[in-house]
Amino acid sequence: MGHIERRGKGKYKARYRDPSGRERSRTFMRKVDADRFLAGIGTAIGEGSWTDPARARLTVGDWGRRWLDGRADLKPKTRASYESLWRTCIAPKWERVPLARVEYQAVAAWVADLSTRVSASRTRQAAGLLRHMLDDAVKDRRLPRNPAHGVDLPRVPEHVKRYLTHHQVETLAGAAGDYSTLVRLLAYSGVRWGEASALRGQDVDLMRRRLHVRRSLSDVNGRLTFEAPKTHRSRTVPLPRFLCDLLTEHMAGQSPDDLLFQNRQGGPLRSGNFRRGVWDRAVIEAGLPGLVPHDLRHTAASLAVASGASVLLVARMLGHKDAAVTLNVYADLFDQDLDSVAERLDAAFTESRAAYVRPDAASEVVALPLAETGNGL
Repeated sequence: MGHIERRGKGKYKARYRDPSGRERSRTFMRKVDADRFLAGIGTAIGEGSWTDPARARLTVGDWGRRWLDGRADLKPKTRASYESLWRTCIAPKWERVPLARVEYQAVAAWVADLSTRVSASRTRQAAGLLRHMLDDAVKDRRLPRNPAHGVDLPRVPEHVKRYLTHHQVETLAGAAGDYSTLVRLLAYSGVRWGEASALRGQDVDLMRRRLHVRRSLSDVNGRLTFEAPKTHRSRTVPLPRFLCDLLTEHMAGQSPDDLLFQNRQGGPLRSGNFRRGVWDRAVIEAGLPGLVPHDLRHTAASLAVASGASVLLVARMLGHKDAAVTLNVYADLFDQDLDSVAERLDAAFTESRAAYVRPDAASEVVALPLAETGNGL
């Protein structure tokens, strides 16, 4: 498509029309380069991947700010996290770079350098945010493809999850004093800290033994905000009878609109204050140093699986998007399922082999004559 014009000595202008019909051109010093350019333009337009070069001149800084401003769907805590990643990790490198000048090797070098200065987890988060921004630049036809795709990222050290026994939960709850019911709720319902601190009396259905998780409390730069749960979906969690009895006693004198768990001044619980004022002392007293509140969520998954709950039920209880997430996070809890499958297969094989050699009950039994021997037997 297009054509090439000779423009003076040693100059060749390649002309073509973009998908909208607008005529465009570019000048080259060699005719072979002009030919290659037109061939590439023809392929891009044919495949629908052509982009306007002028739109790709926008810098990553301008595009990143425009992208963040346009994300009205972000929860306050997520927005604060993105802005922090942008300010500390992405902007220092890419602020003034035009979108069209972002290349795979440059992104790979940036990731490698960043991983020497911040944690592997934060490096992955920053790279993921840049990739997400550039994905939308492709959708906006500012880039033909995303140069951040396929870049190797540092491995995050595997976190060893801690699972408490029933006895350890009770010991920890006893050490938590006035917050013993909160500790038991976290360990037997699997709700996240933010979800537990946002619960109100109206969220507890003692008759049906259900807990309704409708919101989460987040601390964003020192400001507490109520927002939707992590998956943006409310859920219903089953409550053991003993926990309902404890909640009945705990809720005495509270109104349905009161926060279920409050600080000593009657306000919302902040994670940092709770850990310094209650948790850190309780875990030491219980002989569980290093334990964090999120480990009680792991404990809830472990105790549920041990009680016979399926992966689907555990996923619903924890509020995971689907069972695949649960299996990915808690694959080690389902090892016993592999053993039971092997045992059932072994039993089925044994029964099948026995049936193979066992005579058919419906078949006719034929008596064979005794062989004659020399002694008359």
